[in-house]
Amino acid sequence: MYISKIHIVGYRNFKDKEISFKEGINVIIGPNNAGKSNLLRALDLVLNTETTKKLTLFDFCRDSNLNELKVAAPKVRIEVFFRESEGEGSNSEDLVMVAPCLIKLEHPYEAQVTFDYFLPKEDEDEYKDAVSDITDEEKIWNIIRDEYLRKYVSRMWAGNPTNQSKLDGETVDKIDFEFLGPIRDVERDLFSGKSPLLREVLNFFLDYEIKSNKGKTKDEQKAEIKVKHKDFTDSIRPSLDKVQERLMQGKEQILAYAKLTGASDFRGAIPDFSGSLSEPDFLAALQLIIKHETGIDIAATHNGLGYNNLIYISLLLAKMQANADEGYYRQNAKVFSVLAIEEPEAHLHLSLQYKFLKYLQEEQVKKKRVRQLFITTHSTEITSAVSLDELICLYNDLEDKIAVGYPGSLFDDSEGDIVSKQYVQRFLDAIKSDMLFADRICFVEGKAEELLIPVMANYIEKSIEDGHVAVISVGGRYFSHFLKLFDTVRNPLAMKKKVVCLTDRDPMWRKEDSNSFERCYPFELGLEGNEYQEHSKTMIETFHEHPNIRVYSQDEIKGKTLEYDLMWYNSVSDLLFLEDLSNKKELEEIQSEDYPACAEKLRNSSENKRIKEALNLCTWTNEDKKKALLASRYLNSIGKGENALALSVILKNNLEKQSTERKDFIVPKYIKDALVWLLQ
Repeated sequence: MYISKIHIVGYRNFKDKEISFKEGINVIIGPNNAGKSNLLRALDLVLNTETTKKLTLFDFCRDSNLNELKVAAPKVRIEVFFRESEGEGSNSEDLVMVAPCLIKLEHPYEAQVTFDYFLPKEDEDEYKDAVSDITDEEKIWNIIRDEYLRKYVSRMWAGNPTNQSKLDGETVDKIDFEFLGPIRDVERDLFSGKSPLLREVLNFFLDYEIKSNKGKTKDEQKAEIKVKHKDFTDSIRPSLDKVQERLMQGKEQILAYAKLTGASDFRGAIPDFSGSLSEPDFLAALQLIIKHETGIDIAATHNGLGYNNLIYISLLLAKMQANADEGYYRQNAKVFSVLAIEEPEAHLHLSLQYKFLKYLQEEQVKKKRVRQLFITTHSTEITSAVSLDELICLYNDLEDKIAVGYPGSLFDDSEGDIVSKQYVQRFLDAIKSDMLFADRICFVEGKAEELLIPVMANYIEKSIEDGHVAVISVGGRYFSHFLKLFDTVRNPLAMKKKVVCLTDRDPMWRKEDSNSFERCYPFELGLEGNEYQEHSKTMIETFHEHPNIRVYSQDEIKGKTLEYDLMWYNSVSDLLFLEDLSNKKELEEIQSEDYPACAEKLRNSSENKRIKEALNLCTWTNEDKKKALLASRYLNSIGKGENALALSVILKNNLEKQSTERKDFIVPKYIKDALVWLLQ
């Protein structure tokens, strides 16, 4: 059995949303305020018997309009659904536990538990009269807070809530739902044997080598533990006698006050001291310390928060093991264990985040010690460590409504989709997984674009950061794999985020005497006897009218690559002339002359000869020929993506200067158009 889905109505930022879960691990990701924490708290509200069922005004969804508030008092409903696991036996403990809650009897069975928080019927008419003439939503909420919230009641229903069959306590009592918020007072709950958590864990694991010995019967285990208990009691008795002896004089002084206050006048009663020391009492004196290899012992309170959080979680897992032990708790043992953790990455180094998650996967979930695990995270490291099928994405769609995406389900069983899913899974590292957290995504071909796009956005008075844009380098030929996550035309369940792809035009030709295509220059297009193609055209046309995806590239006639276009648009500027350019002097000389004189400044090489010959045949203006000459030589000298970091620094520094000192820089048109569409 596992929790298959939750349906949340009217709770916090969820007006009406259904979210499905997988068996095992569910990692819930998304930007701030997407509802990740509220989702776990909704589960906790239903499944944790120790959680208060009393809500506050802030627990209601405030997305109700005026008419809705007048028709009926706002209410909260949270429905949690359970589903039979594959291979689960017909007489499983799980089925017995949820039997009163069944809504589907045939395999796989389904069960439902519902939490309702509402204003009773007898108060509804009074409420509607009270708000009937009010025209301000906020005033209605204030009336609810001041006059009606105290009258709200909670109910837990078993099965279909329309039947109003009250949930018996035994069902939920068999569920061990442990919820760890992001801010934990671990010092209070962890480091002293007086604390409930540590004491419970120590009690369970006392004599664990006997309790866990499957080679002995229960009676043999009990007999052996009884002997150990007697040995402990007998050994501690002399210590208590010595304490009594040492207290004799002090005891007389203490008891003298009893006489003076009249405490001993009540029917001749005389106060005295007596006592015994049991194993649990002894455990209360223990304190968790950390032993170092150096031999130094320090209190655990002196450690960092991340380390202590790991210790706390490990003790909690031990407690869950104890809770599920029938030999220890008998009929009170838990049947179904669920662990929910908010932001486990808090205060943890990246490598520890990865190690911690792998431990939960291998030692807890796979071995069924924890039946289901829910994690909310902002960590790209954790996100990249799990499979696509284990990810649940909460985000705000294009209409700014809460939406849910399941990346693993967006690929079908076709050969192409199998390859795409494998590729995305393999390359969804800590950097690329940022696309799942961002509001908008800009896919680019290489590192150069990834480094330069943010600063170029600033030149057109746009902000990548303010727009919550993730600039992700995936390589032009692999765009299609990642786009399947967001292509709502292909799959309506895809994540509806704005996505732009920046791809190089990179025209190619095949000469009559050649069997293969090779890259060519834009000014070589149209030369007789050659066949031409460019890979971006199909992509641009495919997504031309797509609701949330666009593809942009350089000019169809005069564009080639990012580096080419940078120089084309900035042919009169020296901003691009980096100090370590091997042909900086050559570029400066070309820039100082008009065409065709500037062509004579080219160094002698077969590639430069090719460039000059093609430009001479080209029908472009001399001004465009000069731009093309500079752009070609710049592209060939700087290489693909080289020096992008140095250039980004130069552009940033230039932008920070006073306007009178700042040099002009023109953002290539295709990049400007893409950013305007993406950020509008």
